[in-house]
Amino acid sequence: MTIKGALFDFSGTLFRIESTGAWLRAVLQEARLPLPEAESERLAGALERAGALPGGARPTAVPERLAELWAQRDRTAAEHRAAFTAMSREVPLPDPRLHGALYERHMNPEAWRPYPDAAEVLTGLRERGIRVAVVSNIGWDLRPVFHAHGLATYVDAYALSYEHEVQKPDPRLFARACEDIGVDPAHALMIGDDRHADAGAATLGCAVHFVDPLPVDRRPGGLLPVLGLVDRA
Repeated sequence: MTIKGALFDFSGTLFRIESTGAWLRAVLQEARLPLPEAESERLAGALERAGALPGGARPTAVPERLAELWAQRDRTAAEHRAAFTAMSREVPLPDPRLHGALYERHMNPEAWRPYPDAAEVLTGLRERGIRVAVVSNIGWDLRPVFHAHGLATYVDAYALSYEHEVQKPDPRLFARACEDIGVDPAHALMIGDDRHADAGAATLGCAVHFVDPLPVDRRPGGLLPVLGLVDRA
């Protein structure tokens, strides 16, 4: 198979969100609401267990009353915000306004870091004439993150769930990405970290390659095999 297009997931694949502790500290600092370190760490742990940080850890349990909303959280911007702020509100915070501020923080490009080899791999694909699309289950426009980190020039198209009201693994989102970059799915490689959501590309005939969604400093070269896959195809 000749690979002519690469489809990338966003969170956990090309970029990684800041830690839950850093996320909370940034919002507390912005709100000028200092907390003792032990209390900040306690709240960060509770928020992480709740799955309140988009792109962060999954919840240890989803309350039954929120199960339906959580299952379709990436379908629209409104549902995304509602789902994650609802999970955040499972944790009592010193000021109720912090829940909204936490949600806003995760959309800030400063909250995201590209993996160390992301630029190298995207540059290598561009040099090889491979078209690139980002396919993400998300509830907000991630394009500013790519611009802020200097990677937007390497992306030809974005297929975002909230813009099409379709969530991975629904093959329609991958099909849209392939259409937007002008590549037949049989000649596309999907790279992602979610073995359920990202595997949906295989139903169209795309090849699929998985990476581990580790913290940035623990995955220095996780994307580099992509170039080898393209060269050997």
